Amino acid sequence: MTRKKIRENLYIMLFRLDFYNKEDVKNQAEIYLEEEIENASEKDKEELRNKFNIVLRHLEEIDAQIEAKSKGWTVDRIAKAELTVLRLAVFELFYADDVPDGVAINEAVELSKVYCADKAKGFINGILASVVKSKESQENKESQDNGSLEE
Repeated sequence: MTRKKIRENLYIMLFRLDFYNKEDVKNQAEIYLEEEIENASEKDKEELRNKFNIVLRHLEEIDAQIEAKSKGWTVDRIAKAELTVLRLAVFELFYADDVPDGVAINEAVELSKVYCADKAKGFINGILASVVKSKESQENKESQDNGSLEE
Protein backbone atom coordinates (compact mmCIF):
# COMPACT_ATOMS: atom_id res chain seq x y z
CA MET A 1 0.00 0.00 0.00
CA THR A 2 1.38 3.45 -0.89
CA ARG A 3 1.92 6.16 1.74
CA LYS A 4 -0.95 8.09 0.18
CA LYS A 5 -3.26 5.07 0.52
CA ILE A 6 -2.12 4.48 4.12
CA ARG A 7 -2.90 8.13 4.88
CA GLU A 8 -6.32 7.92 3.23
CA ASN A 9 -7.23 4.76 5.15
CA LEU A 10 -6.06 6.35 8.38
CA TYR A 11 -8.27 9.34 7.58
CA ILE A 12 -11.27 7.03 7.19
CA MET A 13 -10.47 5.29 10.47
CA LEU A 14 -10.06 8.61 12.29
CA PHE A 15 -13.26 10.04 10.81
CA ARG A 16 -15.18 7.55 12.95
CA LEU A 17 -13.78 8.95 16.22
CA ASP A 18 -16.59 11.41 16.85
CA PHE A 19 -19.36 8.95 16.04
CA TYR A 20 -18.58 6.24 18.59
CA ASN A 21 -17.88 6.23 22.30
CA LYS A 22 -14.31 5.64 23.39
CA GLU A 23 -14.90 1.97 24.17
CA ASP A 24 -16.15 1.27 20.65
CA VAL A 25 -13.59 3.28 18.68
CA LYS A 26 -10.85 0.64 18.72
CA ASN A 27 -13.37 -2.05 17.85
CA GLN A 28 -14.57 0.03 14.89
CA ALA A 29 -10.97 0.46 13.75
CA GLU A 30 -10.43 -3.29 13.86
CA ILE A 31 -13.64 -3.91 11.90
CA TYR A 32 -12.44 -1.44 9.28
CA LEU A 33 -9.01 -3.08 9.08
CA GLU A 34 -10.45 -6.58 8.73
CA GLU A 35 -13.52 -5.98 6.58
CA GLU A 36 -13.10 -2.79 4.59
CA ILE A 37 -9.52 -2.78 3.33
CA GLU A 38 -8.97 -5.13 0.45
CA ASN A 39 -5.53 -6.42 -0.47
CA ALA A 40 -3.78 -4.85 2.53
CA SER A 41 -0.82 -6.72 3.92
CA GLU A 42 -0.53 -7.46 7.61
CA LYS A 43 2.36 -4.98 7.70
CA ASP A 44 0.10 -2.23 6.30
CA LYS A 45 -2.67 -3.08 8.76
CA GLU A 46 -0.20 -2.99 11.63
CA GLU A 47 1.11 0.39 10.50
CA LEU A 48 -2.45 1.74 10.34
CA ARG A 49 -3.26 0.25 13.75
CA ASN A 50 -0.14 1.80 15.30
CA LYS A 51 -0.77 5.25 13.82
CA PHE A 52 -4.42 5.13 14.84
CA ASN A 53 -3.47 4.24 18.41
CA ILE A 54 -0.91 7.06 18.56
CA VAL A 55 -3.59 9.54 17.50
CA LEU A 56 -5.95 8.15 20.15
CA ARG A 57 -3.28 8.47 22.85
CA HIS A 58 -2.53 12.07 21.88
CA LEU A 59 -5.99 13.20 20.77
CA GLU A 60 -6.36 15.85 23.49
CA GLU A 61 -2.97 17.39 22.62
CA ILE A 62 -3.74 17.24 18.89
CA ASP A 63 -7.12 18.90 19.40
CA ALA A 64 -5.52 21.54 21.64
CA GLN A 65 -3.07 22.41 18.84
CA ILE A 66 -5.96 22.73 16.39
CA GLU A 67 -8.06 24.89 18.73
CA ALA A 68 -5.11 27.12 19.58
CA LYS A 69 -4.59 27.96 15.92
CA SER A 70 -8.20 28.10 14.70
CA LYS A 71 -9.17 31.53 15.97
CA GLY A 72 -12.72 31.57 17.27
CA TRP A 73 -13.35 27.90 16.50
CA THR A 74 -13.48 24.99 18.89
CA VAL A 75 -13.05 21.44 17.63
CA ASP A 76 -16.78 20.94 18.27
CA ARG A 77 -17.59 23.64 15.70
CA ILE A 78 -15.25 22.43 12.96
CA ALA A 79 -16.89 20.17 10.39
CA LYS A 80 -15.99 16.51 11.00
CA ALA A 81 -14.28 15.99 7.65
CA GLU A 82 -12.09 19.07 8.12
CA LEU A 83 -11.38 18.19 11.74
CA THR A 84 -10.27 14.71 10.74
CA VAL A 85 -7.90 16.08 8.09
CA LEU A 86 -6.47 18.47 10.68
CA ARG A 87 -6.07 15.72 13.28
CA LEU A 88 -4.25 13.52 10.80
CA ALA A 89 -1.93 16.33 9.73
CA VAL A 90 -1.15 17.44 13.30
CA PHE A 91 -0.41 13.80 14.15
CA GLU A 92 2.06 13.72 11.25
CA LEU A 93 3.61 17.04 12.24
CA PHE A 94 4.29 16.02 15.84
CA TYR A 95 4.38 12.22 15.99
CA ALA A 96 5.46 10.91 12.57
CA ASP A 97 9.17 11.64 12.24
CA ASP A 98 9.27 10.17 8.73
CA VAL A 99 6.91 12.81 7.31
CA PRO A 100 8.37 16.26 6.56
CA ASP A 101 6.17 19.17 7.67
CA GLY A 102 5.63 20.40 4.12
CA VAL A 103 4.48 16.95 3.01
CA ALA A 104 2.05 16.70 5.94
CA ILE A 105 0.49 20.04 5.00
CA ASN A 106 0.38 19.28 1.27
CA GLU A 107 -1.21 15.87 1.84
CA ALA A 108 -3.77 17.39 4.20
CA VAL A 109 -4.77 19.90 1.53
CA GLU A 110 -5.02 17.08 -1.03
CA LEU A 111 -7.24 15.04 1.33
CA SER A 112 -9.40 18.10 1.89
CA LYS A 113 -9.98 18.39 -1.86
CA VAL A 114 -11.48 14.89 -1.82
CA TYR A 115 -13.36 14.79 1.49
CA CYS A 116 -14.11 18.36 2.53
CA ALA A 117 -16.05 21.42 1.43
CA ASP A 118 -14.55 23.45 -1.42
CA LYS A 119 -13.33 26.29 0.81
CA ALA A 120 -11.82 23.96 3.42
CA LYS A 121 -8.36 23.73 1.87
CA GLY A 122 -7.58 27.37 2.72
CA PHE A 123 -8.83 26.94 6.29
CA ILE A 124 -6.79 23.75 6.72
CA ASN A 125 -3.69 25.20 5.10
CA GLY A 126 -3.85 28.29 7.32
CA ILE A 127 -4.24 26.37 10.56
CA LEU A 128 -1.47 23.92 9.70
CA ALA A 129 0.90 26.70 8.62
CA SER A 130 0.30 28.35 12.00
CA VAL A 131 0.88 25.05 13.81
CA VAL A 132 4.19 24.55 11.97
CA LYS A 133 5.31 28.11 12.70
CA SER A 134 4.57 27.59 16.40
CA LYS A 135 6.29 24.19 16.37
CA GLU A 136 9.42 25.62 14.73
CA SER A 137 9.47 28.51 17.19
CA GLN A 138 9.26 26.06 20.10
CA GLU A 139 12.00 23.85 18.62
CA ASN A 140 14.27 26.89 18.14
CA LYS A 141 13.67 28.00 21.72
CA GLU A 142 14.44 24.51 23.03
CA SER A 143 17.63 24.25 21.00
CA GLN A 144 18.73 27.67 22.30
CA ASP A 145 17.95 26.60 25.86
CA ASN A 146 19.91 23.38 25.39
CA GLY A 147 22.80 25.32 23.85
CA SER A 148 23.02 27.66 26.82
CA LEU A 149 23.10 24.67 29.19
CA GLU A 150 26.16 23.27 27.43
CA GLU A 151 28.21 26.46 27.77
